[in-house]
Amino acid sequence: MLWALADPELNAYVGSSGTHGTAWPHLRPGCRVQRHRLTVRRDRVLNTEVQVHYYVSSAVPARAAAKQLLAAIRGHWGSENRLHYVRDVGFDEDRCQVRGGAGPHVLAACRNLASALLRRTGATNIAASLRTCAARPAAATRRVLTPASGW
Repeated sequence: MLWALADPELNAYVGSSGTHGTAWPHLRPGCRVQRHRLTVRRDRVLNTEVQVHYYVSSAVPARAAAKQLLAAIRGHWGSENRLHYVRDVGFDEDRCQVRGGAGPHVLAACRNLASALLRRTGATNIAASLRTCAARPAAATRRVLTPASGW
């Protein structure tokens, strides 16, 4: 559920009661997102969790309808899930013990490159593609060097 607030009168009022007593003329729309998450196992609901998040948009009020704000928030989390989840789970990045110098940045760049190359060749499941590449390195090399070839 998303509630968006983009009322010009309310935006003019916000800040007027503060120490300076002046309105915030450039205040952008804000929104509240309420998420309901169910933990289900074997068709039984084990746990129900409600999360509430608040956002401030940089969009002008004319472009800050609830649908646009929700699409922007979902797009952000889609990027987070595509990149960070793959790095955390697929590459097991959190257990990496390289911590000094440029090592962590270099390894992160290598992981991003591997993920991008796999996606470029049509992989949709990075974890499964990594397992396949580990088991068949020659085929993996061919796949990366000639993206049109199959496995």
